[in-house]
Amino acid sequence: MLDEIEAGQLDAAKKSFAWALRKDDDDTLFSLGEELYGLGFNNQAQRVYLKLLEKYPDEDVLRTVLAEIAIDNDHNDEALSYLNQIKPDSDFYLSALLVAADLYQTEEQFEVTEAKLKIAYQIAPEEPAVLFALGEFYRLVGKAEQAIPYYFALIQQGLLEFAKVDIAGRLGMAYAQAGKFDQALGYLEQVDRQYRSSDIRAQIGLIQLHTGDLKSAAATLSDLIKDDPQYTSAYPALAQVYAKQDNFEQALKTLQEGMGYDEYNESLYAQAADYASHLGDSQLMDKYLAKAHQLDPENQTITLQYSNFLLDQGRHQDNLNLLASLDEDDGIDPQAQWNAAQSYLALEQFDEAGQAFENARPSFETNPTFVKQLVAFYQLMGYREQMLDELQRYVALVPTDEEMALRLAQAETDWDY
Repeated sequence: MLDEIEAGQLDAAKKSFAWALRKDDDDTLFSLGEELYGLGFNNQAQRVYLKLLEKYPDEDVLRTVLAEIAIDNDHNDEALSYLNQIKPDSDFYLSALLVAADLYQTEEQFEVTEAKLKIAYQIAPEEPAVLFALGEFYRLVGKAEQAIPYYFALIQQGLLEFAKVDIAGRLGMAYAQAGKFDQALGYLEQVDRQYRSSDIRAQIGLIQLHTGDLKSAAATLSDLIKDDPQYTSAYPALAQVYAKQDNFEQALKTLQEGMGYDEYNESLYAQAADYASHLGDSQLMDKYLAKAHQLDPENQTITLQYSNFLLDQGRHQDNLNLLASLDEDDGIDPQAQWNAAQSYLALEQFDEAGQAFENARPSFETNPTFVKQLVAFYQLMGYREQMLDELQRYVALVPTDEEMALRLAQAETDWDY
């Protein structure tokens, strides 16, 4: 049958398979199941294992592989049924725990996954498959600090590679995610070149950037982009390197190159707008911020960045139109309320300005700039008591502002001020 599959004679292979199920001995059938599963003939492999399980109902190895086939076929309930039949006294209980943990992880039932892996660790605390599974799990769920001991335990056993994964690289990435950059760099630089993926090279560049080794970061990230130009997360990192060197022109050029490979990444446009501001190019800022907002209109960080720009440009109606797109049900950022208040005030829409100032007040009561604007607003509206309260608040915040202190003294003594 296997020879006929290799020769592409599938009709003949079907006949040979039927003959094998009837005539081959059990050891040969088990080997056939392994071969078929490896070749991706899951349904045929399943038939082999089911036939063997019917004859050997106590062989949990068959339940384990049937569970794996069921998972591959997206029959998760069927897989769990097989796994749950494997009891703790079985030689294959550990394997069943690991398969079940993997299954629950794919379904994002992380608490169950962790529980299964912890049981496996209690049974076999030095088993490489268990250590690796725990490290991978904690790395996946963002608990890098907890992943580190398991990867380190593998290295202590002399296992620098497991499941075709470079463990030094994994350990280095985990240290980096945990913010331990010196240890991270030490392990990442040990990764053999054949395993030094774009992810690892990018992480090395990010660590060099974070630690201020800008020359090395520029070289690492530039080489990565040269070798893998479609690794788009390298472009904003390299742009940051140039920005830290005050080379905003090159930073902007780098992001523009990245846009050629990832034209729908709103973060690239928002970052480019920031660098354009350092170059004094308001036209380019407007273009990139509009594009970033278009790509992700629900991103309040980008919306606020664009709003700040429009406010600075005195484009108050455009600013209000932009902020009107925010969904109140998701909660509007207080800075957006403050920005709206300033535009309403500039357009002499005083009721709306007053409401927006009030909405923003709880978040900015200790912000001198906000309080000073509120003083001016209340004075314009003739709200004397409120103006006096805000004057007092401002002078308490900025006692060195002699002009405002004088205004407060006059307001307190001259009610008609």
